[in-house]
Amino acid sequence: MASQPIQSGSRLRQVSWAAVLSGALGLFLALTFHVNAIKSEVRLAERHIVALERERLLLETEFESRSSQRQLAEWNAVEFGYVAPRSGQFLEDERQLATLGTPRRADAPQPVRIARAAPPVEEDSPLADWVSPLTGQPLAAEPSETVRETARRAAAKGAASLAERLAASGPGPGAIDAAALVETAR
Repeated sequence: MASQPIQSGSRLRQVSWAAVLSGALGLFLALTFHVNAIKSEVRLAERHIVALERERLLLETEFESRSSQRQLAEWNAVEFGYVAPRSGQFLEDERQLATLGTPRRADAPQPVRIARAAPPVEEDSPLADWVSPLTGQPLAAEPSETVRETARRAAAKGAASLAERLAASGPGPGAIDAAALVETAR
């Protein structure tokens, strides 16, 4: 029977060790949760600090830009004298613009002109089969004759408006000539 007191003592020892270990585990878990809570508060504080630094930088930039605007306004008033355009400074049409120009001098060089030729359209290209929905003519047809004819008509009428002068200069290859369409519709 001497063996029973040893067993009960060891059983008591086992229970006490289990209690001490579970208490230590509980304290460890409590300490871990506390540390994680403090870490999350630190992260939130750091984010708040970064947001405040960004806001400070934004306000500094705004202050600098407004102060430079004020400085520019002062320079403008004192040295440059720039003002916003008034309604009387705008032109009504291209004729008023033309009256502001000066005629070319006799010794002035000729204006630069650019030559442009239409690329040749091959018979087997897909462009040769396309038909204009407005005119019903193939797009591969050369529009140069209609352009020349329109230019002659515009020159004969004295093409005063900008639209007529632009139409007289002729569109590029493959473009639809609006003036020729209007003339054919009449």
